[in-house]
Amino acid sequence: MLKNKLKTGLLLGLLLCGTVPAALAVDSASVEFLPIATSAHSRPADARRQGALFRVRRDGQVGYLFGTIHVGAKSFYPLAPEVSQALADADTLVLELDTRADDAFQKALARHGSYRQGDHVAQHIGADTLARLTSALHALGITLASVGHLKPWLLANMLMALELERHGFERAHGNEFFLLDDAQSRGTRVAELESADYQLSLFDTLSDADAERYLRESLADLADGTSLRRAKATIAAWNSGDVAALDALIPEAVKGGSVMASFTRSMLLGKRNPEMAARIESLMQGNKTTFVAPRYTQLDSKPISRRVLI
Repeated sequence: MLKNKLKTGLLLGLLLCGTVPAALAVDSASVEFLPIATSAHSRPADARRQGALFRVRRDGQVGYLFGTIHVGAKSFYPLAPEVSQALADADTLVLELDTRADDAFQKALARHGSYRQGDHVAQHIGADTLARLTSALHALGITLASVGHLKPWLLANMLMALELERHGFERAHGNEFFLLDDAQSRGTRVAELESADYQLSLFDTLSDADAERYLRESLADLADGTSLRRAKATIAAWNSGDVAALDALIPEAVKGGSVMASFTRSMLLGKRNPEMAARIESLMQGNKTTFVAPRYTQLDSKPISRRVLI
């Protein structure tokens, strides 16, 4: 049970710290925005319009880019018909992580998300922060002793995962699980954009002081409902295919001097996005038709358009 919450916490941290991108508008005839987010005369009135889907044509190869979310509800499926057709056309599905690879996650967790034996989170945060953390955990029926070996940023993300689960959004209904099941049923090859070790290592760059600030910010946002409102707004915009609403969340994610905003600017946009774009480019070169499904908030337009779309 705890293992699943930690996986969800990692993914949620990457979702909630990310920025919602501007539309991938580039001056190239090779890029098409497939209108799953807009009305079309040929579409049934109740047709699904989740997320945003792009088709990229380059040197005889085709790539689909579909922004995903890592938690969801059973009612989100099946996905929009355009997405289902793109999946059927693809010979390779590319996800941020193959979430079935538990051994890799456990190794990454031990290396980056946990303290060494004998160490404890209480030795890395102040008394007031510890009291707030203990109270938040107890409210969910979790003892500090059971999770005290985890680092503050992972505890913060785990608490957010539990809060979303309380409101009906579960990792088991995240897009990755649906896409992996679809790939398995079709015999489609699955590839990863990143690794659990890489993703956890991003958070592990936080100093003790910043990790504590990250936890305090998260506890405050959970207490006043800010985190839940932000996450629900992102999920609702994705589920309705409201790209404008997703784009409107950009300023909120990167403004101010919080650790979360700084982490987004430096690590997700400054480091992770360009590296992900390079990986997408490499994978497209090796496959005829590729369906790439990073989280929607990772589809930042500049690095991907410069390296992949043009």
